[in-house]
Amino acid sequence: MVILYHLKDSSKRYGELRKEMPGITEMTLSLQLKQLEECGLIARQVYGEKPPVKVVYSLTNFGKSFTPVLDAILNWGNEIAAQKGEYVKSIT
Repeated sequence: MVILYHLKDSSKRYGELRKEMPGITEMTLSLQLKQLEECGLIARQVYGEKPPVKVVYSLTNFGKSFTPVLDAILNWGNEIAAQKGEYVKSIT
């Protein structure tokens, strides 16, 4: 869900996602990206044929349809946090 949140506003390269989620290991991020691609939630676009290639991840239309759910979960979490004295503006 965190990966989808980070892709909801724009496409990102692997390195950008890695920087936005410092607590995730490279292996876990790679596995999650593959699983999300297999589920049809994200698209992986490869530019170039020889290394170094540029790989960009983005939400598919199916993935974009999940955006209202992400927003609802974020709003709910922030409401609960506000009631308990803490407020989080974004997921990291």
